[in-house]
Amino acid sequence: MSSLRLFGIIVGVIGLLATFLVYRGPKWKRVNFTVFSIINICLIAISANPNFINFTRDILSLQQYQYGRLLALLIISSLFLLFYSFNTKSKLESLRIQMDKLVRNLGVTYFEERVKLKDNIKPIMVLLPAYNEAENLKELLTRLPGQICGIETGVLVVDDGSDDETFLVSSNAGVSVVKNPINRGGGAALRLGYDLLQKGGCQICVTMDADGQHQPEEIEKLVYPIKNDVYEFVIGSRILGQSEKGSLFRLTGVYLFGWIISLLLGKKITDPSSGFRAFKMETIGPVSLYEDQYHTSELIIKAAKNGKRIGEVPITILKRRHGKSKKGSDWKYGLNFAKAIVKAWWK
Repeated sequence: MSSLRLFGIIVGVIGLLATFLVYRGPKWKRVNFTVFSIINICLIAISANPNFINFTRDILSLQQYQYGRLLALLIISSLFLLFYSFNTKSKLESLRIQMDKLVRNLGVTYFEERVKLKDNIKPIMVLLPAYNEAENLKELLTRLPGQICGIETGVLVVDDGSDDETFLVSSNAGVSVVKNPINRGGGAALRLGYDLLQKGGCQICVTMDADGQHQPEEIEKLVYPIKNDVYEFVIGSRILGQSEKGSLFRLTGVYLFGWIISLLLGKKITDPSSGFRAFKMETIGPVSLYEDQYHTSELIIKAAKNGKRIGEVPITILKRRHGKSKKGSDWKYGLNFAKAIVKAWWK
């Protein structure tokens, strides 16, 4: 027996023993115990008798190759690792969702301890997720209307773990504000906001960015079709309207993703990345949204799959007034946005 085969047997035996010692007590995980036991048993069997892999080699028609057995072993190992990685990712995703629910519940509880929810949630609410946007909010919050289409309107700022004066500026402006203990992303901040609005009985939600790119004077354009029961979900589209000159790459991405989402949903959407939109709160139902950062298309896809009437109105997108964008590079944003579209559509 070669030294390599002997080494394989020793490693397999040690691995089998370690698996038993680690998972025999409080750390018992049936799946992990089974997986690692099979790996080590296979390592021992193949090291003791390499012909053990011949069956797999022959099935894969690799017997005519010099290293057929090795290739077969690598293929099986890769497939096994792929399965295990998917299983691990599924578990991590489940933990992430549970943490999201915990943080949102803590945020709602903290808000309710400070203020009366029913007194601060109006029939129409403007919801602004904000991360380090104190300078922009100083200007923006003073321009938000107290009424839209003759209906009382309130404002809720979700401070997404800012380390500047976002929370203080919002409080001093006299609007409702809740704070995430850590920065989690715009999508996670909006989910906390949706929880509060639903619990407080809000009828129509308007989301807009806190960076000054969206104009409060255009809010009524989004709400009017909902109030008149033309649509249940209205998107503010820079494609139908206009935008101040910015990144050509990003604008091209808006057109591309608009085409992709329109193809997937069978519904013409020109600006799926717009965060300026209005919708009936009943449109989203129980908040089963998942994207933390690249989230703007997720709600559109959910509304469309639930058969909601979706429309668009022209708006003007301005350049950011203060600070830097939190979206990262154009390439990174585009790739992650595409990934978010596929995940949301598949779910």
